[in-house]
Amino acid sequence: MEFYNLEADTLSGKTVSMKDFEGKAVLVVNTASKCGLTPQYEGLEKLYQEYRDQGLVILGFPCNQFGKQEPGSAEDIQEFCQVNYGVSFPMFAKVDVNGSNTHPIFQYLKSKLGGLLGRSIKWNFTKFLIDREGRPVKRFAPTTQPHKMERAIRKVL
Repeated sequence: MEFYNLEADTLSGKTVSMKDFEGKAVLVVNTASKCGLTPQYEGLEKLYQEYRDQGLVILGFPCNQFGKQEPGSAEDIQEFCQVNYGVSFPMFAKVDVNGSNTHPIFQYLKSKLGGLLGRSIKWNFTKFLIDREGRPVKRFAPTTQPHKMERAIRKVL
């Protein structure tokens, strides 16, 4: 399996192939609207604005598995992200990142880049950086602020 063979549904229900992002550096993030880390949306959007013309895309995947911190509908999530943080990077439908219903994208990323808890994701805003060839190259902890990832992002751009 490789990253470009995977797909996911957007918040609006459109299925998107990860092949659409071939040749770009991709940052995959599991997100939540009611988390103490939610203000990271601001830093993620800043990174996206700064580096998208150089080939960075950020993909947000809302997840309600940690403290039920993403309870809203797709419409609620979309509105929250745009109104509060001006999010313009692609946001996808709510997914599971752990357990028997783990979305295939997170199954793949966790199999390539383990974390502190082995293959599990421990909280919202875990981030995975994928290079322009579709290879997962770095996993960032939930508490890693977006600006702290700039050096690694520049390296894959």
